[in-house]
Amino acid sequence: MRPPARWLHALALAGALVVAACAERGEQPVQLRFWLMGREAEVVSQLLPEFERRNPGVRVAIQQLPWTAAHEKLLTAFAGDALPDLCQLGNTWVPELAELGALEPLDARAGSSREIREDDYFAGIWDTNRIDGVLRGIPWYVDTRIIYYRKDILAQAGFDHPPRSWDEWAREMRAVKEHVGPERYAILFPLNEFEPLLALSLQGDNALLADGGRAGDFHDPAFTRALAFYVEAFRNGWAPAMSNTQISNVWTEFGRGFFTFYVSGPWNIAEFRKRLPPERQGDWMTAPLPGPHGPGASNAGGSSLVVIAKSRHKDAAWKLVEYLSEPAVQERFHALTGDLPPRRSTWALKSLASDPHARAFRDQLERVRPTPAVPEWERIVNEMQLVAEQVVRGAIPIGEAPAELDRRVDAMLEKRRWMLGRKPS
Repeated sequence: MRPPARWLHALALAGALVVAACAERGEQPVQLRFWLMGREAEVVSQLLPEFERRNPGVRVAIQQLPWTAAHEKLLTAFAGDALPDLCQLGNTWVPELAELGALEPLDARAGSSREIREDDYFAGIWDTNRIDGVLRGIPWYVDTRIIYYRKDILAQAGFDHPPRSWDEWAREMRAVKEHVGPERYAILFPLNEFEPLLALSLQGDNALLADGGRAGDFHDPAFTRALAFYVEAFRNGWAPAMSNTQISNVWTEFGRGFFTFYVSGPWNIAEFRKRLPPERQGDWMTAPLPGPHGPGASNAGGSSLVVIAKSRHKDAAWKLVEYLSEPAVQERFHALTGDLPPRRSTWALKSLASDPHARAFRDQLERVRPTPAVPEWERIVNEMQLVAEQVVRGAIPIGEAPAELDRRVDAMLEKRRWMLGRKPS
């Protein structure tokens, strides 16, 4: 049956009134363009229906970028004025995009937000987003390094607790090596990874770069002490001089006791639970990194959410940043990805507070330190890893390594010095 004509007329009139009201208020449907990388892009769509329900005039369009191509894609999009409305950025990329003027300052929005409170975030990770005193991003998840260890082997070597200082760690590694014999080792420091040495290097007041990021500072005693501790593990036979590509995989070798200590990130909680055999599940645990004389620092890595300066939908983009920062949303995001939340209130929720393997990360996050906020940082740490490997293999004397690193890093920062020297005060 066709509806009566008067019904059609009433519906048409109502529709016209709605359109007129929206036009009068200047309302238009908003489509937010949101760029993300890796696994996060695959799962975030599961979190968005509730956001769109709360914000019926907003729809979110996700574009997934592979990590290997994301940096180039971002720079190309900036050059072509084609960046999205908001984006996931690795924390070490924030300074580069900030220097280009691509990122919206967020101090005013964060200061007036009822959801985002600076004092609820771990200080070290919050500071990675403050570039030249300006807040350019909101931490989304944290990546830091702690110790994974075989507590059964450590107990057999005579210790009932993980190391609490570098001296104690050295004693434990010596005892473990004596216990496991010549075919196995106390620790795995993969020579193709810079992260373990970087974490050891963050135990002092130095920032690894000097003069506002204009020059290397690897001759600082804190770095030379960290390098000496790192190299000692190889010289004493506690660590094999090999990369992680020279073993079958870290999970299998950890399970069979090829090494007892391993410095790694949060994703390996899920991997060890999945890959270790049932009879080994009670044999491993995590612990915060020790420092030279007590609890140690670690790196403040991870990703942040940024709003693009030229976005035409900054208010809607900020609403999405606030939504993804809610503790309940972060808890679900952690369940989907294993990524660590950057807020203390999220860690108080039961699923995280009751996880024995995550507890060490919660402790460590109170002592994370941001790395220097310079665009060249990823190149710098790669050079640090190359020089450290040459020291371990005997190609560079350990006493010459800091000067060699300073020389290489100073060459990388030459353009930065030139640019900063021409900036007005």
